Amino acid sequence: MDNYVTGAAIKRLREKKEMTQSELADKIGVTAKAVSKWETAKGLPDISLIEPLAAALGASVTELMSGETVVNGNVSANMLRAKLYVCPVCGNVIYSVGEAAISCCGVSLPPLEAEETDVTHQISVETVEHEYYVTVDHEMTKEHYISFIAYVTSDRFELVKLYPEGNAETRFARRGHGFIYYCCNRHGLMKKKI
Repeated sequence: MDNYVTGAAIKRLREKKEMTQSELADKIGVTAKAVSKWETAKGLPDISLIEPLAAALGASVTELMSGETVVNGNVSANMLRAKLYVCPVCGNVIYSVGEAAISCCGVSLPPLEAEETDVTHQISVETVEHEYYVTVDHEMTKEHYISFIAYVTSDRFELVKLYPEGNAETRFARRGHGFIYYCCNRHGLMKKKI
């Protein structure tokens, strides 16, 4: 990970659970003095204690490591609110339907911000019978390529992973209004309303 547990995060989560340092220490098998050192930044918990510490504090390991509370505010489960994350190391594509703390290959990933299509990233969406035939006019070399195309409606999220030296095209079953997203490895996430 590119960050580690902070004393402020431990203290905030402990106080939220209305737990004393001694009570927390008892739950994970350390001394109250150790918890005090963590919270005052005079020491750090051993890596073997991260999972038990997160469980005792009622948080996920990712939430504990990021120091941010993860709250899913997407109560209506509208897929149009989905957030996309792409790992710069392995190219893994991850999506969430609400707030999330995402990491991959030891890197914390921010959600991608989608830009409207531009002149250098033209997309064509043709209706062929009951499908959308989607093509992106873009080079597909090992250095510069479209990594995925996704079709998102209010109740569905469909993603097709693309690879360099292939074609930047795919088909999706038509399901109504939504967005086509596609990601250029150099210029980021683009979208087009359909």
